[in-house]
Amino acid sequence: MDQSGITAVTPKSPWGSVAPLPPTCSLTDVMSEQLAKQLEEENSDFPTLTNPGADLLLSDEVSETTSDLMLAQMLQMQFDREFDDQLRREEKKFNGDSKVSISFENYRMVHPYEDSDSSEDEVDWQDTRHDPYRAEKPQTTPRKGFTGKGKNITTKHDEVTCGRKNTARMDNFAPEVHVGDGLGMDLKLSNQVFNSLKQHCYSEQRRSARLHDKKEHSTAEQAVDPRTRLLMYKMVNSGVLENINGCISTGKESVVFHANGGSLEEQPVPDEVVLKVFKTTLNEFKNRDRYIKDDYRFIDRFSKLNPRKIIRLWAEKEMHNLSRMKKAEIPCPEVVLLKKHILVMSFIGEDHVPAPKLKDVTLSSEDMKSAFYQALHLMQQLYQECNLVHADLSEYNMLWHKGKVWLIDVSQSIEPTHPHALEFLFRDCRNVSTFFQKRGVIEAMSVYELFNAVSGLNIPIGEEDEAEFIAEIVALE
Repeated sequence: MDQSGITAVTPKSPWGSVAPLPPTCSLTDVMSEQLAKQLEEENSDFPTLTNPGADLLLSDEVSETTSDLMLAQMLQMQFDREFDDQLRREEKKFNGDSKVSISFENYRMVHPYEDSDSSEDEVDWQDTRHDPYRAEKPQTTPRKGFTGKGKNITTKHDEVTCGRKNTARMDNFAPEVHVGDGLGMDLKLSNQVFNSLKQHCYSEQRRSARLHDKKEHSTAEQAVDPRTRLLMYKMVNSGVLENINGCISTGKESVVFHANGGSLEEQPVPDEVVLKVFKTTLNEFKNRDRYIKDDYRFIDRFSKLNPRKIIRLWAEKEMHNLSRMKKAEIPCPEVVLLKKHILVMSFIGEDHVPAPKLKDVTLSSEDMKSAFYQALHLMQQLYQECNLVHADLSEYNMLWHKGKVWLIDVSQSIEPTHPHALEFLFRDCRNVSTFFQKRGVIEAMSVYELFNAVSGLNIPIGEEDEAEFIAEIVALE
């Protein structure tokens, strides 16, 4: 109680009772010998961590520890293990199926107390920085071009130095060139040998590139290049075709596929169609320029196109010829669609079975006689009404379907105004006459009579000398 008679009340803490503060120690007590002994006894209760890794590899039964150092090391080890697992996954994803792999060994956390029970991990994570089998790099001459002095001088032109350097430079060859490892061997290649190997390597690379380019940009036997395949897929996706079934015929200039028709806005598509894919290999067309370069319908465009684009003219030319034949009611495929070098036409046959060629079908004498007169009539219609010469007519390009002869393959057909039209017509007549005469058709005309019957020129036959007859034809041309 103070002088005014009021009792002083100590305020109560809102956080509860406050623990009394420990008594402060004086400096003399701290430095006392008794206190030093007490501290030494307390420190003796903690184990000495001479090898931290040995204590970290304790059993899982130890769930808690009073040592902050041990706890930190255990956490760090767990973190490093997770980091290594992630690094291993990244390395596997980065390398994939590549034959040449890249190691992330330098980024891995390695602990002296970590042990692996898997032999695969040891192989995968072996330290390649000190590989005893690694080939030693050849000693290179400095920039000044020589080493040593006096009698011991060695220039960059030294035979041994150049040989070792050439051996090392073989590693820069293309991966497909197998140069071996040469481990433990002091290989020395002369400049002549190295230059020959390098030239051979470059030649093989260029040859491989040419073959790859030819394969990617050409239509091979019963196969199509990626660009043609893309055009065919687009026809299916657009609904023009339901599906493409497979190859039914191959020729010198084209590959024919069977397909099921879909629908078009302009006209209905037959249930069965064929895709005539003109081959884009240039060697098939080297000797066929004369069929188109002198045709007045394409002469202006022919001179302005490169050889590969000329192939599209063949598809366009067949489309025009078929359309002209269809107007004259000549039995032939009906054009459905033209897309670059792919011509879609109606299918001549039934139930995926194409009509046989005239050379493959076996007919009775009456049917063979009828086939001859049909062929004669078709050749006259083609020449007189369609103003065309087939230029490749034979038993290979005539089909027998439903008792009628059908004409196909008119991409090379030309008009009579062509400089060589009569020569091609005479060749067609020879093929047709020879075929039916061999099949025993008595009514089959000779080549000269057939030519006059088709062309209407009435060239005198005489003694039937073919050379004189052809000379007359050339004179008329």
